[in-house]
Amino acid sequence: MHTLFEPLALRGLTLKNRLAVAPMCQYSAQDGLANDWHLVNLGSRAVGGAGLLIQEATAVSPEGRITPEDLGIWQDEQIAVLKRINEFIEAQNCVPGIQLAHAGRKASTYAPWRGSGALAEGGWPVVAPSAIAFADNYPQPTALDAAGLQKVVADFCSATVRSLAAGFRVIEIHAAHGYLLHEFLSPLSNQRTDAYGGSFENRSRLLLEVVAAVREVLPADLPLLVRISATDWAEGGWTPDESVRLARVLRERGVDLVDCSTGGNVPHATIPLGPGYQVEFAARIRHEAGIPTGAVGLITTPQQAEEIVASGQADLVLLAREELRDPYFPLHAAHALGADVAWPPQYERAKPRK
Repeated sequence: MHTLFEPLALRGLTLKNRLAVAPMCQYSAQDGLANDWHLVNLGSRAVGGAGLLIQEATAVSPEGRITPEDLGIWQDEQIAVLKRINEFIEAQNCVPGIQLAHAGRKASTYAPWRGSGALAEGGWPVVAPSAIAFADNYPQPTALDAAGLQKVVADFCSATVRSLAAGFRVIEIHAAHGYLLHEFLSPLSNQRTDAYGGSFENRSRLLLEVVAAVREVLPADLPLLVRISATDWAEGGWTPDESVRLARVLRERGVDLVDCSTGGNVPHATIPLGPGYQVEFAARIRHEAGIPTGAVGLITTPQQAEEIVASGQADLVLLAREELRDPYFPLHAAHALGADVAWPPQYERAKPRK
């Protein structure tokens, strides 16, 4: 049995394999509502054999959207379409997950193919740990006050309740890529002098409050994931050592897997892009913090993915752009590695023979 196609148990949930579709923004919603694009995009990847499919960064509040076209889960009207999509995903023996997000100072911006930076029209006020813009062409944020901090925690909690109603079985909290919770973690974006700034304990406080609120309403048999940027790739920023320290705390607070990405918090970071360039962080956190991890980032071949899990560097491989190129990557990977996995019966006549 190839390690990549062994089941993975997380609390009371078992994934059929170690391949997950990473959350990837589609910028195709209207008023936060999913539509047929999301059904086809997500559904095709469930048909393609992934064990877990994590829906794109989904805003917990209107002001938490990256762009006006982001998916949202801040109101009950957004549940029904997501439930329909999740029912299809589960029918393919794939587990539906959702990434809950707040964009912080990177909110109120253009979808990538429409422009860059702050919206010229139709924008909204943005919030952050400190009144520091991400870049010159981005919105100027307002530092969150006590009421604003409480609202963020409450919004993540309410979004979790709605996610469960929509049929999601895995919740991932987005604390990476320069969005709000990552902004609090990093000294480059957090210059507060209150209980939410300064020390490691203070900078991680909001994330831990969100984790506690989400874990409280999440059934005990369902897993909670947190995506972090394991390094800012910038001097004076969030570090791999802090990521290990945070992962230990997250494990104690009921988080079941750390999804290890990097960067995104400052525009001037120098990132050494290359095959599997982030895997080392997943490996280090897994071994030093004693928590399951997910690896992501320029993982493009079945052999590479197999080596990551077989060697104990991570428990789960999350694919992003490679899944956009090939929605059936898991099925093709199984064939390439000689693993015998079931294909959808509708596609059986096309299954390659040994």
